[in-house]
Amino acid sequence: MSRILVVEDNANLAFGLSTSLELEGHQVVVARDGAAGLRAAREHAPDLVILDLMLPEMDGYRVLKALREEGREVPVLILTARGAESDKVLGFRLGADDYVTKPFGLLELLARVTALLRRASRPPSAEAAEPGVVTLGDLEVSPAQRAVRRRGEEVPLTPKEFDLLMALVRRKGTVAGRLELLAEVWGHRAAVMTRTVDMHVAQLRRKLEDDPADPRHILTVWKAGYRIAV
Repeated sequence: MSRILVVEDNANLAFGLSTSLELEGHQVVVARDGAAGLRAAREHAPDLVILDLMLPEMDGYRVLKALREEGREVPVLILTARGAESDKVLGFRLGADDYVTKPFGLLELLARVTALLRRASRPPSAEAAEPGVVTLGDLEVSPAQRAVRRRGEEVPLTPKEFDLLMALVRRKGTVAGRLELLAEVWGHRAAVMTRTVDMHVAQLRRKLEDDPADPRHILTVWKAGYRIAV
């Protein structure tokens, strides 16, 4: 049984989410404002957080930022009416794992929850097959430490950014399509395709490239996907 924290100030929506998730076999904790949500995350150590952005006391961005600064790698799914691309980019930049806009389809949301939980529960043995330290120009990628260094300085990546980078590194320069990456890193099927991959690639380039507009490491292959330069 997974424990899911729902941080949502709309009582009816929170009740509906809680009921649906409990019917799926999950244990649900509900918090009605941002400050309470942050306290609940610390107290209950959930396996997943479903987080609204427009919350009283402390908005969702601040809650997410606080969780990541405390080193908590719990998957966070943002569920919000704020659908602008700038809102999504900021959410992913702060460490969100997925982003769903209201109104939403319940079956799609449950599919995303399942995918995030499955990915987070991947057994440690799955890391054993990872390569050793990989050097890519001025980058050093260490799968065992889940760390990236650029010119000797560690670059902080979110868990999903690192997973995406490793998905490209493992292919050793061959092309990975967006749907392929979406399935491997997030566990999503084509039916729930989003711009998640593109946004995370943009974030990786911002952190790892000298000129994100003219990348040397993470390359776009027109109409095909992305590849790592080796």
